[in-house]
Amino acid sequence: MKIQLERYHGLGNDYLVYDPNKNEMELNKRNVKALCNRNMGLGADGILEGPLLGEKQMAVRIWNPDGSIAGKSGNGVRIFAKYLKDADYVQKKNYLLKTDGGMVEITYLNEVGSRLRVSMGTLSFLSNDIPVIGEQREVINEDMVFGKNLYPATCVSIGNPHCVIPMKEISRELVCKIGEYSECARYFPERINTEIMQVTDSENISIETYERGAGYTMANGTGACAAAGVAYKLGLSGSKVVVHMPGGSLQIEIDDNWKAYMTGEVFYVAAIVLGSEFSEQLRNL
Repeated sequence: MKIQLERYHGLGNDYLVYDPNKNEMELNKRNVKALCNRNMGLGADGILEGPLLGEKQMAVRIWNPDGSIAGKSGNGVRIFAKYLKDADYVQKKNYLLKTDGGMVEITYLNEVGSRLRVSMGTLSFLSNDIPVIGEQREVINEDMVFGKNLYPATCVSIGNPHCVIPMKEISRELVCKIGEYSECARYFPERINTEIMQVTDSENISIETYERGAGYTMANGTGACAAAGVAYKLGLSGSKVVVHMPGGSLQIEIDDNWKAYMTGEVFYVAAIVLGSEFSEQLRNL
């Protein structure tokens, strides 16, 4: 049987939705990498596998393009929530969705489900939660060396790990230069997502992201939450900011308990049915 998927994007961060209730193939590291390959596969920033219906709550598994599992993805969960509405799995306006990085709360803000508010979980700056090596502490403005250069890094977890570096100027080239070293740096036993952040004013920040397991991405929802939390923690912004990224913007709010709320849009692109030859190749991986 042929394999079918759905393509969506959130701010240029593109995902394939693989519904195991409509396909027989079991995803693994090898066939995920093949699907996400932009030259010999479909190309994607990741695959959203679900809904996984054996759980108490609706669940999704988020695959990185290198075949590893992502704990949580802001764009990914918004996209998957849109798919759940499109495919008639949910009719409620508000519900909980389980990810490997913890529960998120979904709220649809329009009838078609393209604009959503997501309660992404609680930010933690504690080294053991991120994790970062060394004694238990909040990792705030610590000097870290990436590629022989010293940077003031603040690290935070929101179900996946982030290293945020405030800078006067940011660019794709610079975050890729840093991320090449920071992703697998000795400080981070489970690797790290890296954001370089420019603060415009108390209500606006900009970031560039190098994602763990994916490389450079045009937008990152958990990265936007992490950067907003860091800007607020360092006193560089208020608790409500617009996070600007090359793919677009997200509204982020941090409450008094460091819980992050994300509001943004996602877009349906296409239904895809794989050819029989490629489908068979994937099944044999």
